[in-house]
Amino acid sequence: MTARHDAVRQALAAAGTFVSAQDLHAQLRAAGDRIGLTTVYRALSAMAEAGEADVLTVDGQQVYRACGSGEHHHHLVCRSCGKTVEVSGPAVERWAEAMGRQHGFADVTHTLEIFGTCGDCAARPAAAAARSRA
Repeated sequence: MTARHDAVRQALAAAGTFVSAQDLHAQLRAAGDRIGLTTVYRALSAMAEAGEADVLTVDGQQVYRACGSGEHHHHLVCRSCGKTVEVSGPAVERWAEAMGRQHGFADVTHTLEIFGTCGDCAARPAAAAARSRA
């Protein structure tokens, strides 16, 4: 692990949410790190492959987050604020395995992201409407 990869790892952990490689690169540069965008992409790719980072595709762009769990998991993602919650899905795991067996597939893997609106964001319109009536 190079010092630059370690800087990417630390910046991703500090972000605390999903962030694009470009945004992470901009944060590192703003902090004075002379890291190239290609290096950021390579570090994030290596982290994702090692299970150290989660990666999602949102609106056609890959975004990354430091993985909070070393085990297979899924995500609930708020469309408004980006809040993400790691969840397990035993029923999904059984279904994926069953579908693989049913169709003659082995070594089945999958990803699952569930998008919605978190409770805080869902409450905002109601709170704003209540204030405007007052």
